[in-house]
Amino acid sequence: MQSKYDYTIIGIDGGGTRTRAILKRGDEILSQTTVGTTRVGSVGVGESCERLLTIITDLCDQAELDTSEVDIVVAGLAGVWLDEEKQRSTHLLKTLARTQNIPLSDVIITSDAEIAVEGAFGGNNGIVLIVGTGSIAIGKIGKDKFVRCGGWGIELDDEGSGAWIGREGLTAVVRALDGRGKPTMLTNMLADFNPLIDINNPRTIVKAYAERTFEYQMLTPTVMRCAELGDEVCMDIINRSSLHLVELLNALFPYFKSKQVDVALLGGIVESKSLLGRMLESEIRKDKRYRIVKPLGTPLDGAILIGNRILDNLE
Repeated sequence: MQSKYDYTIIGIDGGGTRTRAILKRGDEILSQTTVGTTRVGSVGVGESCERLLTIITDLCDQAELDTSEVDIVVAGLAGVWLDEEKQRSTHLLKTLARTQNIPLSDVIITSDAEIAVEGAFGGNNGIVLIVGTGSIAIGKIGKDKFVRCGGWGIELDDEGSGAWIGREGLTAVVRALDGRGKPTMLTNMLADFNPLIDINNPRTIVKAYAERTFEYQMLTPTVMRCAELGDEVCMDIINRSSLHLVELLNALFPYFKSKQVDVALLGGIVESKSLLGRMLESEIRKDKRYRIVKPLGTPLDGAILIGNRILDNLE
């Protein structure tokens, strides 16, 4: 995505699993990095801001710039949506920087979903459906109105997401072990997935999860592999996942005035052309209300675009 500006901007895409960041001056990439999650719900707001500050200083060190030379930092974080959440993280990040004598010109913290939709459509209208560890659909209407569906987190919802698929897979296994559900080849694959699990002693599944030796989404590739091999139980999980994800689009469509809305698919699960990604695309194409389009840019591009827009309005 080309820029007409020469501002020096840091863009950060803080997803549920990893965080990507970039430092640009105009169209020139000065430095970039990928690190672990900065999701507030996973690490807490304090640790999230500590990690953001480390990312900012690392990018500047790579580019041999002082942080004061950066015009603005725009960070989109998973799990941040309410204004008070954005303000709390922004205030804490600025406070941490000040106490460590790290000068920051300006900081904007928003949702990772918002920078995704800005990047995908270059500031224009449409719906982004993001399928990764979590699941969310976000639409942009007009210049600055955003609507969303999903993104509640695996504790409450996130149906169709990587975490949801993994959890449904585990549920299917324990139901099969109890004799309440159909047998699935996923049961025998669990031992290969995690050496702490002994199917002959099924309670080791609970122990392995309780000790945080794995997370739900880590099981998702195995569930999809079983589905590809013809496992009926796992194929049902992937089918249901696809339908749940389409529900997100259907909930947002009434907000749009047009008869057809552009939809961009983002997130590791769909971008990797997985079984779910292929099924989801097929399901969406059946509905003429939606037109699947290739994203114009990445969430990082969206963060840079927001930064350019804010700085341009200040001049």
